[in-house]
Amino acid sequence: MQEMPRPGGKKPRFDTLKSFERSMRAFQENVQRAGPAASASYTLTGGILLLGGLGYVADRWLQTSPWLFLSGLALGIVVGFYALVKSTR
Repeated sequence: MQEMPRPGGKKPRFDTLKSFERSMRAFQENVQRAGPAASASYTLTGGILLLGGLGYVADRWLQTSPWLFLSGLALGIVVGFYALVKSTR
């Protein structure tokens, strides 16, 4: 028995909503799995920017350029990678 063709070749509304629900569920699962990695990347970026910025400000204030800036950057990288390793365990 052949199925009757649908007018305009459109999917029924129920199939479209079911497909949308399935795709949203898959998206939510992917976001949940990526959470720790995203958090670690934000910590890495934030640590570098914050500690590097503090080092830059301290260098300008104490006129010790570029040593505190470089120290802040190095410390930011260490803190960021520590958070990255911690999140992958």
